[in-house]
Formats: sequence, C-alpha cells, structure tokens
Amino acid sequence: MQNLQHFDAPTFEADVLNSAEPVVVDFTAEWCPPCHMMAPVVERLADEFAGKVKIGKLDVDNNQELAIRYGVQGIPTLGLFKAGQLVDRMVGFPGGAAPIREWIEKSADVTTAKS
Repeated sequence: MQNLQHFDAPTFEADVLNSAEPVVVDFTAEWCPPCHMMAPVVERLADEFAGKVKIGKLDVDNNQELAIRYGVQGIPTLGLFKAGQLVDRMVGFPGGAAPIREWIEKSADVTTAKS
C-alpha cells in the first residue's frame, strides 16, 4: 500500500496531469460499498505497477469539481491519464484484480511481473 497515492484538487495538475508516467485515478467515496470492495485491489495494483504507472484515490465528495470535469457519473470509476489527458475509464468494480490489471496494461501500454 506504500505506493498508493491520494489525489485532490490543489495538487491534481502536478500529481496527475503533469506526471511523466501514466496515472490511474480511482474516483471513490467513503459511502460507496463497491468502492470499499475495490480498495484492496487498487492498493495491490499500485504496488504491482510501481515505477510504471502511478495509482491513487480521489474522493469525489471532497473534489466534486474534478469528478464533474472528467464526467464521472458512477463510482467507483477508474480513469487513466496519459500526457495530461483522460484516455480511458473503467466504471464499476469488475470483481477482482485481473480485469483491472489487463485494462491498465492495455490502456497504459505497460506490463507487470504478473503478466
């Protein structure tokens, strides 16, 4: 879990949009049961992709303007950013790590040791 980051509005541009590596943003909320189910999976993937893809959480209740700007209509939503642009998204919890890992590898064009 040491590689999981926390994003918010004041640092979003520096942490996400200006990142040299791809960034996966987990748009989440404390009151969201599927978000709680997805949390340990996202934490594990943050460790697996360390040094290749930055992965972190963004609380939509505390950062509503960012959720609106990126069209988040349901949570959990994973957004993949490359070169300052939202290039892909995954809405909902797919039930495990494998579909999320495959989506990150395809969308970010990277692989992990587990692949």
